[in-house]
Amino acid sequence: MFIPMIIGEIRRYLRDNNSIRVSRSLRDTAYKAIHAKELLSKELSREPTIDDIAEKIEIPKEDIVFALDAIQCPISLYDPVYTDGGDTLYVMDQISDKKNREETWVEELSLSDAMKRLNERENYIIKLRFFEGKTQMEVAEEIHISQAQVSRLEKSALKNMKNYLSIGPTCHRGK
Repeated sequence: MFIPMIIGEIRRYLRDNNSIRVSRSLRDTAYKAIHAKELLSKELSREPTIDDIAEKIEIPKEDIVFALDAIQCPISLYDPVYTDGGDTLYVMDQISDKKNREETWVEELSLSDAMKRLNERENYIIKLRFFEGKTQMEVAEEIHISQAQVSRLEKSALKNMKNYLSIGPTCHRGK
């Protein structure tokens, strides 16, 4: 008789005292999944898969994953993961930043430098095609030339850029 009340109080406390508000239905799905996981672990004598849990509680596996993710407590990027005699490894040290890597920065500088070698028309065509995602037909209409001319100019510009990038700037060589 008191067990359902205690469980209800625990759920209410967890729901009301979390820094991120998660809907009751999402929480209920997560708790059902956790309960089913415990039961299945005993029944199967192994760690149940998401498919096992989804089948047991008859909820789509995507909903279960979403619900379990929603009830996770957020952590700080500055939380220590490992400490070895003063050298602390933090969560942020384990996260890769593919957008702002040094190689990307160098590539962008090289690309920018290669584009400066193009004439104004070629530069404009490359920007429209590859930075704005326009088709050759759209570029042709915008700059009032044929699609075939756009194709030839684009091909020539890309060849020039490729040659420049593979050879590199010559201003530092032989001096």
